[in-house]
Amino acid sequence: MSAPRLTPLQWLICAIAALGFAFDIYAVLMAPLVVGPAIGELTGARPGTPDFNFWVGMFFWVPAIVGGAFGLLGGYLTDRYGRRRVLVGSILLYAFSAFAAGFSTNITMLLVLRSTTYIGVFVEFVAGVAWIAEIFTDAKQREAALGYTQAFSSIGGVMVTAAYAAAVTYGNSFPEIMGGHAPWRYTLISGLIPAIPVILIRPFLPESPAWQAKKAAGTLRRPSIAQLFTPELRRTTIVTTLMFAFAYGAAFGAIQQMPRIVPGIEEVRGLAPQQIQQTAAGVQAYQEVGGLAGRFLLAVLALYIVSRRKLIRAFQIPGLFVMVFVFYYAATHSLELTKWGMFFAGVFTVGQLSFWGNYLPRVFPTHLRGTGEGFAANIGGRMLGTSFAFITTQLVNYVPGATPTARLALAATMVAAFVYTAGLICSFFLPEPKGDALPE
Repeated sequence: MSAPRLTPLQWLICAIAALGFAFDIYAVLMAPLVVGPAIGELTGARPGTPDFNFWVGMFFWVPAIVGGAFGLLGGYLTDRYGRRRVLVGSILLYAFSAFAAGFSTNITMLLVLRSTTYIGVFVEFVAGVAWIAEIFTDAKQREAALGYTQAFSSIGGVMVTAAYAAAVTYGNSFPEIMGGHAPWRYTLISGLIPAIPVILIRPFLPESPAWQAKKAAGTLRRPSIAQLFTPELRRTTIVTTLMFAFAYGAAFGAIQQMPRIVPGIEEVRGLAPQQIQQTAAGVQAYQEVGGLAGRFLLAVLALYIVSRRKLIRAFQIPGLFVMVFVFYYAATHSLELTKWGMFFAGVFTVGQLSFWGNYLPRVFPTHLRGTGEGFAANIGGRMLGTSFAFITTQLVNYVPGATPTARLALAATMVAAFVYTAGLICSFFLPEPKGDALPE
């Protein structure tokens, strides 16, 4: 039997959710584009020096750690007080922080505002996935809604790459900020733009019917992190947390380092500074389009591959070979190979991130859905996974290589190979969901 047609309200909910997921990634993927210029201006450190590498690691890791900790709290609040209320609060926090970060006067101020930006983003993801999953009672509709709305995350990546390219190209004609026309400041401020329609519409959308019904009936149990480690959920919690960490490790420990590797490619090395930044943004665009393709591929495959283990391995196995090739060979030999390699790196890495949005609502009950998703996504992905960015930037100081960018490429290769292999091993222990219906 075919799935029922979506109502106008369900279409609106999907549209707002898609825009919300897009601004999530818009905010996160600013980091690899602005990190070098921002740290150079605010600290005075030179690229390739230990001091510069330290601050790069801190820029990636500190906001993720803070955002992950509060994101876990957000998952609890989502189960305790409702999906919609938490979603509205998270977007307001994000909007203020994204705008203010562009006016940072020192590295501490920038780290604080990027941290509050990440809090809004990470809470939004957890609440948004639970909200969408519970709006749709039909299993195929739910899989499609989760898959396709999350695919718009990569639209956010394409948008921020275009925004940065525009800031680099036309920044001198924009109003001055802090006495200059630094592209990284305009890019940070632009994060406010995709949040505006979400702020205006989301407060008027309905609460999750499943959560609301249990709340009204007085049967909604109080969420608790300890319940995630009861015998029936312990394995699910541990395996999903680790696999989420390894997926994020590939993104932060390798993919997000590419804009700093591109300037060292022979064809790029002799270009003017503005052209180098434009080329790095162009390579990032290939990865973002690949990520978009990967999310749509996941959305399609999720409807046809029943086994969740087989579904995630469809991305892990080819991704392992692609990542090693891109960072070990392409990134030190050919700009063209690097572009297309990053496209496929985006397909297989970002596709895995969409997998978790489809999988997690099916393995945690209603009263623990936000808490369980929050634990896996924030403790695993945002706290453990993003730490691989710090590992990569510190590993650079110890690996061999003729240039700083060559050493960074090798360090990223080592991290990518490790996290992909570890994630593949963990997939053999991933529990399969019990049926199509969401657990009560």
